Amino acid sequence: MPKMKTHSGAKKRFKLTGSGKVMHRKAGKMHLNEHKPSTRTRRLDGDAVLSPGDAAKAKKLLGK
Repeated sequence: MPKMKTHSGAKKRFKLTGSGKVMHRKAGKMHLNEHKPSTRTRRLDGDAVLSPGDAAKAKKLLGK
């Protein structure tokens, strides 16, 4: 059987930590930021841990 290919969309959106957690970018900071409060855009900075159910699906797409 051939090797399983990594899902191209998933590899751009998720990354695995050393301990195996799946990290993702927070939603809502890609565009139209001019009218959003600075507090909101700062809150959306950085990565967040994916919820357990979604993490299982993401790991499957990443081939892990």
